Amino acid sequence: MKKLKFVVSLTNNDNDYQVEQASAAEKAAQRLGAEAQIIHASNDAILQSQQLVKIVQSAKDKPDAIIVEPVGGTALPQVARAAVMAGIGWVVLNRDAEYISELRRAYRVPVFAITSDHEQIGRLQGQQLGALLPKGGSVLYVQGPSESLAAKQRAAGMYQSKPTNVDVKVIKGQWTEASAHKAVTSWLRLSTSRESLVDLIAAQDDSMAMGAKKAFQELSDTAARERWARVPYIGIDGVSTTGQSWVRSGLLTATIIVPANTGQALELLSQAIQHGSTPPEQILTEPRSFPSVEELASSRSRARSQSV
Repeated sequence: MKKLKFVVSLTNNDNDYQVEQASAAEKAAQRLGAEAQIIHASNDAILQSQQLVKIVQSAKDKPDAIIVEPVGGTALPQVARAAVMAGIGWVVLNRDAEYISELRRAYRVPVFAITSDHEQIGRLQGQQLGALLPKGGSVLYVQGPSESLAAKQRAAGMYQSKPTNVDVKVIKGQWTEASAHKAVTSWLRLSTSRESLVDLIAAQDDSMAMGAKKAFQELSDTAARERWARVPYIGIDGVSTTGQSWVRSGLLTATIIVPANTGQALELLSQAIQHGSTPPEQILTEPRSFPSVEELASSRSRARSQSV
């Protein structure tokens, strides 16, 4: 049986979840006796498209399938069509892709999507806000890039479930610690930031939460730095070695565990190619709050009673 080759296209290699995605793919490939080529797009949708077009158009050594977590606002429909026409399977990660149904009907190669339930992730974060701010308050919210559907869906879910007495101020990052650090540093230069009463920092991923925290730690005003140090910081992704570890050590107050899905994609592709199975059109992974929302509410209640 020939050794299967997969290309895994990820958004960047500066984000802990993307690093976990790469690691999960490599472990799955080793377990399956397959080859996984990991490429990164440096958060550049045009670069990602160019990288994949080059692979699809290669005269030799074509992969059996491409697994892609799209950078931009689309799920690369033209590249997807070119890939399946060339006999290359296509899997979209963490994105809705309307064209998948059509490609599944028209071509025999495996085509499907595995995505985190981003609205549910947002709803969980909104519930965390309610647990941590039972009397309401103000949140500085570090959102992902404007063109990212995942960022939009996470925000929509958060607004659905957050208490009405929690006010949200939004700044934008790029799914990296450095981008959030830059965004918060710029926000702190505004005169309005000094007048803002912020009770909690929430970011759409853990790396951005840590970037925001780093920006506040660099303040020269000791009193302001100490005040920001007491504010809870929460994120999303919950990788065991980063987000979960940061919660256990107290660097973050909470995160949301979002399972890596590259390994599952490789396993389903291997079964489909080698045994003729048909993966479902869309598979949703289930996020969970870490700690649970109930634990957050209970710990917050205990902290308030001890401070009285």
